[in-house]
Amino acid sequence: MKRIVFLLSFILITLKIHAQESKINWISFEQLEDSLQIKPKKVFISFYADWCTYCKKMDATAFKDKEVIRILNTNYYAIKLNAETKDTIVFEGKKYINKNIGKSRKPTHQIPLLLASRINRPFSLPANIVLDESFKIKGRYFEYLSPKKLISILKKD
Repeated sequence: MKRIVFLLSFILITLKIHAQESKINWISFEQLEDSLQIKPKKVFISFYADWCTYCKKMDATAFKDKEVIRILNTNYYAIKLNAETKDTIVFEGKKYINKNIGKSRKPTHQIPLLLASRINRPFSLPANIVLDESFKIKGRYFEYLSPKKLISILKKD
């Protein structure tokens, strides 16, 4: 009986560990604020939209890659945010909203505009941002990132 209980416990623990390693532990901005206060870590933010073909391609390839998952889950807080969200997001005591709803065909929320805008260039997706432990931007990437390229970026920053 003890052997069966031990074996079942081992199997459950193994399955739980495997499940944790098989997907990225995406968190929200609200969770990020609490997490950074408890344990500072680098941050990876992926802005996407439902219509973005390259965003979907990254979901199917880069964000399914075991090494990408391992690096993000170990060394980063990972956030995935729809750039067109209608949600109000509170971060560091400030409210961020989507002021462009009804004004644009592709209404972009304040947070992606703040973190992923470029001078003299329109906002574009996919937009992936890497920040250091102090929440300072280390890199911005406005293109499809293959698993190999994303691994290189994550190991560098």
